[in-house]
Amino acid sequence: MCGIVGYIGPRPAYPILINGLKRLEYRGYDSAGIALLNGTIRLYKAKGKVKNLEDLVEGCDISGTSGIAHTRWATHGAPNDINAHPHLSPSGKLALIHNGIIENYASIKQELIQRGYFFKSSTDTEVLVYLIEDIMVNENVDLVTAVQMTLQTVVGAYAIAIVSKDDPDTIVAARKSSPLLIGIGKDEFFVASDATPIIEYTKEVVYLGDEEIAILNRHTGLRITSITNVEKTPYVQHLELSLNALEKGGFPHFMLKEIYEQPRSIGDSMRGRLLSKEGKVILGGILEHQDKLVNAKRIIIIACGTSWHAGLVGEYLIEELCRIPVEVEYASEFRYRNPLIYKDDVVLAISQSGETADTLAAIEMAKESGATIIGICNVVGSSISRATHAGSYTHAGPEIGVASTKAFTAQVTLLTLMALMIGKRRGTISDERYSQLLHDLEQIPEKVKQVLQLNDTIKLIAELFVTARHFLYLGRGINFPVALEGALKLKEISYIHAEGYPAAEMKHGPIALIDEEMPVFFLANNKELKEKVISNIQEVKARKGIVIALINEGDHSVNGLANFTIPIPETDELLSPLVSAIPLQLLAYHIAVLRGCNVDQPRNLAKSVTVE
Repeated sequence: MCGIVGYIGPRPAYPILINGLKRLEYRGYDSAGIALLNGTIRLYKAKGKVKNLEDLVEGCDISGTSGIAHTRWATHGAPNDINAHPHLSPSGKLALIHNGIIENYASIKQELIQRGYFFKSSTDTEVLVYLIEDIMVNENVDLVTAVQMTLQTVVGAYAIAIVSKDDPDTIVAARKSSPLLIGIGKDEFFVASDATPIIEYTKEVVYLGDEEIAILNRHTGLRITSITNVEKTPYVQHLELSLNALEKGGFPHFMLKEIYEQPRSIGDSMRGRLLSKEGKVILGGILEHQDKLVNAKRIIIIACGTSWHAGLVGEYLIEELCRIPVEVEYASEFRYRNPLIYKDDVVLAISQSGETADTLAAIEMAKESGATIIGICNVVGSSISRATHAGSYTHAGPEIGVASTKAFTAQVTLLTLMALMIGKRRGTISDERYSQLLHDLEQIPEKVKQVLQLNDTIKLIAELFVTARHFLYLGRGINFPVALEGALKLKEISYIHAEGYPAAEMKHGPIALIDEEMPVFFLANNKELKEKVISNIQEVKARKGIVIALINEGDHSVNGLANFTIPIPETDELLSPLVSAIPLQLLAYHIAVLRGCNVDQPRNLAKSVTVE
């Protein structure tokens, strides 16, 4: 949610910054802007995509070896040129970019207005840079001290980078509850929301902690302090990220590339953890807290969006294999309803980015109650990985498409491994069943490859539903969360209204929507509940609904009932979401592309939701 990139060093800054914005555009694409320093601050801002900014600066002075840039996902103020970042201070001597939300900006703004300031934008960010300059002037302090004093007065989340016309050799950056890292090169420094814009220049990074400030100076190097002026020792980490992972690799969209990467990403999430020949599952990141998981009286899963759907799959897996009660909670609701949390509870926090603001806030609340917090996320060094007691990374690799695909199946893979590990230790799963599931889980990447071969068939089906206004997804058992996920994918990227329901719930309301124009997607690959699903299909057909059925290969039970069938390799029911999710992702993708939608950057959405 919003992207920050900054550079100071010997090279021309503009090419680095504009390339960085393109890499960060998946985080926000309402507007973009750049501030370059070379004796003065030259500011360029444009509504819309980064390409609009490129067009704007063509022929302009883009010289300078330091600067900051931003791509925005609008929170305060409409997406337009004026509200785009960077924002200037009243004198024009400071320029600031900001991710997050300053919750008390309205009261600060009112106070500044009463003191004679005039604001040009509707953003909380402009209030922040005005306050910093006001403190510099009235308290007669330097920029770093003014930033420290300002950040002690604001309430909310922030990642900021600020430059000064009077000190062109310095960039000051700070963060709280919004990600920010510092890249360290040879006589040069970078600041960024994540590693994607700087990976081609350096792999040595420092992740800023909450309420930490980084001072990047081309002469004196990197210094880190806190907002209360406590000096910190930078902890440099090496990135394990390749530039190729950030390119489309011949695919027309990142989303399709990431759908096709799932055989690898699922395999990578199991590699070194699933040792089927030895009959072991080893999750090194949670070994020290393994006993707490095994002896837990209750497991609470907190997540948002697609990660919440993965958590619902985890609920089925853990309750079936481990016989531990599980509650799956929207993190955004969990933190506000005064939930009962006990010291022997284990909380699983799931997030692709590891920066989801609602999930982070829920983690802090659960920690205060004494619960053990285990994180499942995809981004090394992310806030959730640092806020939890222990955790495991999914190893899905960078996910650039805003609508999550490979991260979902990687999360489900990790939850499956966790359930198998706990169930084995608790003795709630027989040795025979355990060995069979280990073997079957190893086969999942190959089965996903087989499903991807159905791409052309699914595209043909998609062509028939380009003008659909509504979609219904129905599933039973462990595939009910997959129905929810399928509906979410379609509405996210095609803007078609879609809902997911347990198939048995259709008759308790949604059946009223069914007519000859309503497509209904059935996940009919449950063997144990097959007859009940067929009855649900017959209920839809009796009302002239259009049925698309996901079935197991060789299953002819819906012949004559379903208008369209998508056969997938038969899979153990507990593992079936890893296979059944793929056709739903492909269907949503093709419908969206045929409708002319931007599948990688759907409207109003951002990849990393770092505001509440």
